[in-house]
Amino acid sequence: MKGSLLLVMAWRNLWRNRRRTLLTLSSIAFGTFLALIFTAMQDRNFSDMIDLAARLGGGHVTLQHPEYQDTPSLSRTIQKIGDLSRLALRDKEVTRAVTRITGQTMLSTARESQGAGFIAFDPDAEDSDTLSILEGVTQGKVFESSRDRGIIIGERLAQNLGLKLGGKVVYTMSNKEGEIVSGLARVSGLVRTGAPSVDAVLCLLPIDTMRDVLGYAPDEALQVAVFIKDQRQSEQVAGRLGRQVNPRAAALTWNQARPELAGFIAMKIGGAIFMELLIAVLVAAGIFNTLFVSVMERIREFGIMLAIGFSPGNLFGLVMLESLWLGVVGLAAGLIITAGPYYYLASAGIDLTSMVKGGNSEIAGVAVSLVMRVGIFPGHVALIAAAAFTATMLSGLYPAWRAGRVVPVESIKLV
Repeated sequence: MKGSLLLVMAWRNLWRNRRRTLLTLSSIAFGTFLALIFTAMQDRNFSDMIDLAARLGGGHVTLQHPEYQDTPSLSRTIQKIGDLSRLALRDKEVTRAVTRITGQTMLSTARESQGAGFIAFDPDAEDSDTLSILEGVTQGKVFESSRDRGIIIGERLAQNLGLKLGGKVVYTMSNKEGEIVSGLARVSGLVRTGAPSVDAVLCLLPIDTMRDVLGYAPDEALQVAVFIKDQRQSEQVAGRLGRQVNPRAAALTWNQARPELAGFIAMKIGGAIFMELLIAVLVAAGIFNTLFVSVMERIREFGIMLAIGFSPGNLFGLVMLESLWLGVVGLAAGLIITAGPYYYLASAGIDLTSMVKGGNSEIAGVAVSLVMRVGIFPGHVALIAAAAFTATMLSGLYPAWRAGRVVPVESIKLV
């Protein structure tokens, strides 16, 4: 029998029991909706977190001394920073490469002392696209040059030290030879990142001023922070750069540099995949039930069809085409009902600030946006659609096989 005729018969068969078909299509559409929205939330939120973590620290890929990750010290420096930056920028995926010095220091005022972490950067080479902390400067201003004599500190740290704009603070640390060195700076700015634990221990310093204090050469630093177009390419970029800079430096991805954040994201992704698989199983069970009951109700009909010339293959194909129609229509309905909520969540989002105490939220030292938005990767849309369609077709295999195994003589006797 011609495939086009079977296709028409399959479509008509579905609507012989309209209510059952509509319920099945609703389950496919709703399952697709849930999978798309959950995945879109995941893609957008985790991508934003990773990009923000990169802008808070060492970039999507960090070039640093091979031993720094295991034994972080201000003596673990890398030389010829300019050459490494130019090398990184030759990669087609790399958009920016900036030089940093990071480490621990002791901040002291006339009344208080407290340990803090510092990031020394070049204000002429960086902006909020590479160092997101600069967006949070609430008072004062950013350094005028890399040899500025100022310091920018977190608001909570300033409160703990009793500091205000213009106040003097002494920072003390060990230089590359292990000797205790110090510098004097005036508070030129206060910053609020949105992560309370960061605001209580963070300070920013000009990079060349720090080189003078630490005894570094003009082309010496602790790391080159590399930023790329798509954080999903971090491993590939790190692999390419690692082969080129070895053994002078090591290339680490963001998840190697921030394992606590990578662990949290991996745990959340694992949970989301489990939920999506559970939804897929429930939807597939509903489709299987629809097709199986439909086949069992039509055993006598199938026997008559075989008696007048249909082949077992025709019956198998007929039921599989019914499954095909369910998959196509269900997916189309799912995409349609997802479009409106997706557009709203992608553009306006849902503000959850009132639900969080203090209006701040952080994970592994990274501030989390309290406006829930979505944004799905195109590849994930295709994957969800393919998975839903495959599940629908697989659900029809056994009912189709049973239809093809009908014995005409026995089935015709059924009432």
